[in-house]
Amino acid sequence: MDDLQFGSRVRAARIRRGWRQRDLAAAAHVSPSMVSRIERGHLEGMSLDAIRRVAAALEIRVELLPRSRAADLDRLVNARHAALAEAVLAWLASLSGWVARPEVSFNVFGDRGVVDILAWHAASGALVVIELKTEIVDVGELLGTLDRKRRLGALIAEPFGWRPSAVSSWLIIGEGMTNRRRVAEHAATFRAALPTRGRQVRAWVARPAGAIAALTFFADGRPGNVGMGFATVRRVSARSRRAPERGRRVA
Repeated sequence: MDDLQFGSRVRAARIRRGWRQRDLAAAAHVSPSMVSRIERGHLEGMSLDAIRRVAAALEIRVELLPRSRAADLDRLVNARHAALAEAVLAWLASLSGWVARPEVSFNVFGDRGVVDILAWHAASGALVVIELKTEIVDVGELLGTLDRKRRLGALIAEPFGWRPSAVSSWLIIGEGMTNRRRVAEHAATFRAALPTRGRQVRAWVARPAGAIAALTFFADGRPGNVGMGFATVRRVSARSRRAPERGRRVA
């Protein structure tokens, strides 16, 4: 939808309510001239906050849809997530007794979603719901979503014939300074929700017993991988030309 189309819809919604432009301006706490500009599709130089306030007064939700001629933006965003998933799946495949299924969709009593990786250890009856993140945005939503999937884990696993004795949750984050800083900023929250870390996780994976709630960072150790990690890039430095330091794959 372009600016003119957006403006015409704001005008239609205002008229349907029987409002004048000054009425809408008062409800949105903006000037009448700003309402006039929006309705005429003259959005250049206007703040997104002002546009959202005018729309909200009419119960219109404004969503952003970025487009680019130069690249497929969804592909750019999803590429690192896909690479992280591939690396974690390859690592799990190298471990004895583990079977993993990627991108497992579910619909349990109307509760829909996708589990990034569902891992199963038949000998112990351990099921793990794995959430992959290349960047940390909304901590509350992230932890809430992971906990919801964990609680539904046994039902999600039913189509595979898996009958778990324990369901664990595991957040795997792409290694990166920004991601580590984000976790550190919410250290108490993450520690309370996902207390199992580092060596404890590796020991549990080798011999699963009971359930864990884990958080680990996953480093990109692929040979020849120069300047391309799993964590989403937040800043670009012209001086940064050397390859990133290689860390442990699971930390």
